[in-house]
Amino acid sequence: MPQLLSVYHAIQDFVDQGGPVLWVLFATCLLLWLLILERLWFLRLVWPRRAPGLVAQWQARDDRWSWRAKKIREAMVSEVHMQLHLMLPLIKVLVALCPLLGLLGTVVGMIGVFEVIAVSGNDDAQAMARGVYRATIPTMAGLVVALTGIYFTVRLRQLADAETGRLVDRLTLQQHRVEHTEGVRP
Repeated sequence: MPQLLSVYHAIQDFVDQGGPVLWVLFATCLLLWLLILERLWFLRLVWPRRAPGLVAQWQARDDRWSWRAKKIREAMVSEVHMQLHLMLPLIKVLVALCPLLGLLGTVVGMIGVFEVIAVSGNDDAQAMARGVYRATIPTMAGLVVALTGIYFTVRLRQLADAETGRLVDRLTLQQHRVEHTEGVRP
């Protein structure tokens, strides 16, 4: 319990030093990681259970060679592609938003530095240094969240593309069967 309390105080000190924008950045980070975890859960646990059903549904079709069958296959692949890539655009937006929120925190912190300069003049270097330090914390936090988010965004897209490709390979098209009767000339 004392360790948990010390972690809480360390986080509270970090947020107090970085300013109120860090709370918005924290909420964005939380949403980003919830979406990343949801996609990982879907790709690793849910999708492997669904894929065999789609393949079995396709294999149960009598017609797997006509133009209509090809269009049905394309629709199935397109629907799966959308399911596998569902939250990736929102994750990308949140990743792009994190450095911007960090920049907002920097601007807010620099406004505080200018207020110190306006009140006490240029002679309080220590107060100005504290303000600059405070201004850089949100930028650092935004960049750290964005960098980790970029890695997982790319990885999730690769996993989704690979699963889509595997499904395309498993939904095989058959050649049209031509039945010949003996004694009848074509």
